[in-house]
Amino acid sequence: MDRFHIVGGSSLRGVVSVSGSKNAALPILFSSLLGGGMEVGNVPSLRDIRTAFSLLSQLGIRAQPLFQEEKGEVSEGPWTFSDTGNWPGKFFLSEENTTAHEAPYDLVRTMRASILCLGPLLARRRRARVSLPGGCLIGARPVDMHLNAFSRMGARISIDHGYIDANTDGLVGCDIHLPYPTVTGTENILMAATLAKGTTRIFNAAQEPEISDLAVCLNGRGARIEGIGTSSLKITGVDSLLPSSYGVMADRIEAGTFMVAGALLGDPLTVQNIDVTCLSSLLGTLRAMGADFEETPGSVTLARIRKPCGASVRTEPYPGFPTDMQAQILPLMSIAKGSSTVVETVFENRFTHVMEMNRMGANIDVHGSRAFVHGMSSLEGASVMASDLRASAGLVLAALIANGESEIQRVYHIDRGYERIERKLEKLGARIKRVRGEDVP
Repeated sequence: MDRFHIVGGSSLRGVVSVSGSKNAALPILFSSLLGGGMEVGNVPSLRDIRTAFSLLSQLGIRAQPLFQEEKGEVSEGPWTFSDTGNWPGKFFLSEENTTAHEAPYDLVRTMRASILCLGPLLARRRRARVSLPGGCLIGARPVDMHLNAFSRMGARISIDHGYIDANTDGLVGCDIHLPYPTVTGTENILMAATLAKGTTRIFNAAQEPEISDLAVCLNGRGARIEGIGTSSLKITGVDSLLPSSYGVMADRIEAGTFMVAGALLGDPLTVQNIDVTCLSSLLGTLRAMGADFEETPGSVTLARIRKPCGASVRTEPYPGFPTDMQAQILPLMSIAKGSSTVVETVFENRFTHVMEMNRMGANIDVHGSRAFVHGMSSLEGASVMASDLRASAGLVLAALIANGESEIQRVYHIDRGYERIERKLEKLGARIKRVRGEDVP
């Protein structure tokens, strides 16, 4: 397995451009199952994205890579999805088989977002057999809310031998009150409702920007979605969708990760190609900890906080502090003056990285859903192991500020959500190298 070797202490200086959002790209790619054909740009080169393309291929979707040529023309290239060094970033997705309906365990087990094929399959093909999902081990993320909603819309659902079997004579719109603003649940229901008969209203819908990106993309294809960006969505079903072209939004979590890197080691560091308004909760926390930064409509520039102060954060659904930034803020808290507190309200098992950070000299105590961080003067390099995607990013940030050398094992996790993060950091001045190992099974 690949690992990162990091020598801490180097300043980070320059400009880093944020890649397309994994969490926005995945539902948009799965929406190709709704038909109509679509061109999708700003698609990041990530492990999860390649998994999604593999799954879509099994479900009858052809993804044609589109390369931008010097003359400004777009053409197909002789290319395979394993060719990560020549990633086109833009694809045309079209249906070649409208009867395929099974998402197998071998693919779904590696990525929980695979459940997003369920709603489009039911809406378009009226039948779906989808393995119960896998992914990061950060706690239970039940799909009950998805299934209950589809049942209310007229689907017949059973679970047998680890698979969700569902079929319908045609989905029918209805009012759906979500007990919790689930992101993938909102996206799944939203996609299914676009082709359902009548009107669907989703109450207590999640409001994450990635959901708005999906909704805007769908409306551009002829869907009729109202209330975008709010907790109440109204979807009037249409008979079919139209061909379209759409560019995926920038990844706000990658942007936030580099913003924390700037607060830790910026000399200064500019993070560009971002929507700053999506990061207001993180910016507020960094400001409270002593960060001084300059904002523009598409970028933010940060310098190292010389004497960071402790802070308290509580992870919440958007627009609250993102649970996906919890692991990345801990290294800054670990060297802050005084004490800090993190309350995790979204996932019940998302402090698995704390033990590894403590191996690097951090002083963090976890009691249930709370982490109490006692600031230390510095961290020390160590060999640590990543347990999930965002934990990997947190450990990379900790290693960048630690004295001496660190090794981070199992970095295949970080490849699921960050596009060549080591190359971006190295260009900024970090001393980080990927050490190749045997392929991940």
